Amino acid sequence: MTGMRDEIISKFLAADLQVHPEVVLYLLESDDPDLIDGIIANVPPDAFVALPAHIPGFKVEGFEPPRPRIKSEEPLPETAEPAVPKKSETDGERFMPEGDVDVVYGLPALGNGGVDFNDFVFYFRDRYEKLARYLRKRGEAIPISALTQTDRYRQDDVSVIGMVSDLRNTANGHRMAVLEDPTDSINVLFNNKRDVFEEAEKLIPDEVVMVRGKLSSDGNLFFADTMMRPDIPLNNAPFKSRTPGKAVFISDVHVGSDTFLYDEWDRFSEWLHDCDAQYLLIAGDLVDGIGIYPDQDKELIIADIDRQYKEFGRMVSALPRDMQIIISPGNHDAIRGSEPQPPLPERFSKYFPENVVLVENPAFVRLQGVGILMYHGRSYDDLISMIPGASYTKPEDMMVEMLKRRHLACTYGMRTPILAAKEDNLIIDPVPEILHTGHVHICGVVNYRGVLCMNTGTWQSQTLFQKQMNIQPTPARAMVVDLQTLEPKIFDFMDKAE
Repeated sequence: MTGMRDEIISKFLAADLQVHPEVVLYLLESDDPDLIDGIIANVPPDAFVALPAHIPGFKVEGFEPPRPRIKSEEPLPETAEPAVPKKSETDGERFMPEGDVDVVYGLPALGNGGVDFNDFVFYFRDRYEKLARYLRKRGEAIPISALTQTDRYRQDDVSVIGMVSDLRNTANGHRMAVLEDPTDSINVLFNNKRDVFEEAEKLIPDEVVMVRGKLSSDGNLFFADTMMRPDIPLNNAPFKSRTPGKAVFISDVHVGSDTFLYDEWDRFSEWLHDCDAQYLLIAGDLVDGIGIYPDQDKELIIADIDRQYKEFGRMVSALPRDMQIIISPGNHDAIRGSEPQPPLPERFSKYFPENVVLVENPAFVRLQGVGILMYHGRSYDDLISMIPGASYTKPEDMMVEMLKRRHLACTYGMRTPILAAKEDNLIIDPVPEILHTGHVHICGVVNYRGVLCMNTGTWQSQTLFQKQMNIQPTPARAMVVDLQTLEPKIFDFMDKAE
C-alpha cells in the first residue's frame, strides 16, 4: 500500500502539483491509475494542490453554491500593491475616516535600527506611566518611596501603584507580590482570608495594579485590603455605526498544512459572494509556515514558503473584489516573531489583490467609526500557564483578562517574544468596540463592559499536536458583526450549511 501511495504522489509531483491526502485515499480505494490524469487535467493552471473537487464527477451532496457577487474579470497583477487607507479627521467624538477603513495604528513603519538595552527601561516606564494614568482616576496614590523611606504613612490606609516584579506563595498559603514604581519597591501580602485574595491569585508578572492597605509596624510589609486593575471603565459605551455595514472575522487559515480545509474554505468563499458584508478581517497565521515546530515538514502539502503565500493569494483573489480585506500576521507567518509584528513584506504581499490592507499585529482599525483591535493572540500561551483555571477551551475568558489589564501581553520573557521600544504598543488604548483574536483554534465570544470579544477559530482540522494535547478545534467558522448593532453571528461551514 505504501508503494502505491508513493507512486501516486510521485505522479502529481511530476506534474508540479501537491496532492490533498483525501485525493490519495480516493485513488487508493478506486484502484484506477488512469484517474490521475483526469484529476491533473481538472486542476486550474494557477493552483498548486490537487483537491477532492478536482476529481472527475466530484459533487457535494446537499450544498448548492450561492448566487455570484460582483466578480472582476480583470486578471490580478503579479505585483499588486496593498490598498492604502485614507487620512482621518475628527467629528468631535472620535476619528472618522474619509473612507470606510481607518487604521488608527498598525500601518507599516520604518524599523528602528535594532534594540538597545536602554530601550527596556523606556519600554517598561512607558507602560507604567500609561497604565498608572488609568488607575489614578480611581483614587489618589502615593509613591512607594513615601512608604519605604519615611514614617509619615506608617499607620494610614493608603494606595500605591506598582508593576509586579515578583510573585510567590507563602508557607501559610498567602500570596506575596513585589510591587515596583519609579521610586522604589515594596513587598505586598494578600491574605487568603480576605476577598482580595481571589484576584491576587491571578496576578502575573509585569502587570500594573493599584493596591490599598496598610504598612506593617516595622515598615517591611504592606498588607493589601483591595486591589484594582486599569480595566475597562464601567460606564464604557461602545460606538455604533450610523450607517449600515457588516464585517466578517476569521483567523488561522494555515494554507500549506495537510489539515487545511480546502472544501470548507471554498464554501466560505462562495458564501462571501452572496452575503451582504463589506469587510473581511483576518487575524494572522495566513499560512502554516516552514520550520515553526519540529518535524513540521511531515505535515505540509506545500513545503515552500513562497508557494504557500502564492496559494493564499490565489484564494483571497477569488473573494469578492468589492470587499475590503484587512490582514494582520501571526506567529506562523514569515516575519519577525517578536510583537508588535510588522505587516507582511512585499515579497509575499505581491500575490494579494488590490483590495487588501496589510497591518501589523496588533493593529487598531476603525470600520465606519467602530473600533476593532486585531491581535493574533500569542500571549494566550502565557496567560493560560499563569492564571488558575484558564483553559484553551475558553479563549473568551483570557480576552477578558487582557482587557482588565489593558494589555495584550503583559509578561516579558516567556513564550511571547516582545520587542522592546521607546513605547509599549501592546497597551489597549483606545478602548475598542471589538477585540478580535485567534491562535488557539477555538471559537469564543463574550461581551465585557461593552467590548465584544471574539476568537474566530481556524480553517485547519485537528493537528497531531492537538490530538496529543486532547484539544478539539472549532474549524471552518466565520463571525459576522452588524456594525450598527454590534451583534455577532457565527456561521459554520463544516456541515455544508451556514
